[in-house]
Amino acid sequence: MLDVRRMQVLRSVVTSGSVTAAAASLGYTPSAVSQQIAVLEREAGIELLERFGRGVRPTAAGRLLTEYAAVIGRQVAEAETALSDLRAGRTGRIAVRYFATAGAGLVAPALARFQTEHPGVRVDLRITDGGPDTEADLTLLVRSRNAAPDPSADGVRLIPLVDDPYRVVLPKGHPLADRRAAVDLADLAAEPWVGSERPGPCLDAVLEACAAAGFSPDIAVECEEYGAAQGFVAAGLGLSLIPLLGLGNRHPNVVVRKVRGPEPVRSIHAAVRESSLNLPAVRDLLTALQKAAGPVRQPD
Repeated sequence: MLDVRRMQVLRSVVTSGSVTAAAASLGYTPSAVSQQIAVLEREAGIELLERFGRGVRPTAAGRLLTEYAAVIGRQVAEAETALSDLRAGRTGRIAVRYFATAGAGLVAPALARFQTEHPGVRVDLRITDGGPDTEADLTLLVRSRNAAPDPSADGVRLIPLVDDPYRVVLPKGHPLADRRAAVDLADLAAEPWVGSERPGPCLDAVLEACAAAGFSPDIAVECEEYGAAQGFVAAGLGLSLIPLLGLGNRHPNVVVRKVRGPEPVRSIHAAVRESSLNLPAVRDLLTALQKAAGPVRQPD
């Protein structure tokens, strides 16, 4: 197998026209350069240089390898430049996975900030409802706030971003809609409910809060989409608990109130690959997400 470094030595000899000149350019001794050429000729199985006047010139095989050495040299230089840009966060690609309700209120403003600072970095954005994507650099996840800590997947760091509190959504004209203070969760025990969550950590946050208030909700309508849930509530089919990030577009015929005793909360985390945290662009995207999460903390 041909040694790339020795090919660059050959290129230096050919371009300079002599072993001595190449040695001076490379910082080697002439004998060291001659030894490198001799080893390369054994690897190639053919003579690469021939005497010409007081110097040397390439054989046909020497010219061939010199041309390839020039191509390799340019590619190495391009690779070094690309690597430097990647390390500095000027270029690259970041794979991000997110869940639907984090899109408008969290991911979109974070990406707007990030792309202003990193216009050369491409963000590959895909929606997911599962656990950490091992192929992604960053995945947004939901866990109930009171969930027992679980070990992160190998090579993944779980970073808390924001607690997303639930609000009760009531039809206009409901007796509790006139309250300006927060609604006690226990006051909702006898009401029919429009379920807004599928089984998982979001639903767990609601069920855990209801259990703490001493009841299990009576789900009259099953629904897994926040906009549709508001429509059912507006039609008078029940009330619903929806997180703030899911209330970006509010139905005109519903009223939204805080809940207490306790307040259901889902916790949003970023699952980030440990290796990706070494990249400035990924760290800056995480910072942008943390800043975008600020308005969620103080929405009222």
